[in-house]
Amino acid sequence: MKIQEEIKGYLERYPDRRGALLPALYIAQRKAGWLSQEALEAVSEALDLPKATVRGVATFYAMYRQRPMGRHLIQLCTNVACMIFGAERLVDLLKERYGLEPGGTTDDGRFSLVIMECIGACDRAPAMLVDTDFHPGLTEEKIESILEGYE
Repeated sequence: MKIQEEIKGYLERYPDRRGALLPALYIAQRKAGWLSQEALEAVSEALDLPKATVRGVATFYAMYRQRPMGRHLIQLCTNVACMIFGAERLVDLLKERYGLEPGGTTDDGRFSLVIMECIGACDRAPAMLVDTDFHPGLTEEKIESILEGYE
């Protein structure tokens, strides 16, 4: 199904086209794993919104990707609580063990790493998301065990 067709199926759920913009961007990103210029134009066309509006929203929110990503997206929280409980060591582990730099992707395309300011889990710090799976109370051993489960 083309992106425009799927997006148009969501329009009836929203009072106006601007209200459908966030889910439309999510639909477009889900198709290719990121939002290419072509995907942004498809969303603009489907919602009949200016391209600048669509691009502005897509670049404002951290959940939208502006370039190709690995098969699995690691979002590691580095807010104050997570840093106090060892998030910095986890970033170092990802660099050393997986060759994964913040904002980068592993050579095999398996993982991409995004450093997040907050994922709303301060009470269970340090924490991360892998794709949409939440992982709290991380240690170096836990993070390695968790990542083994993602091919």
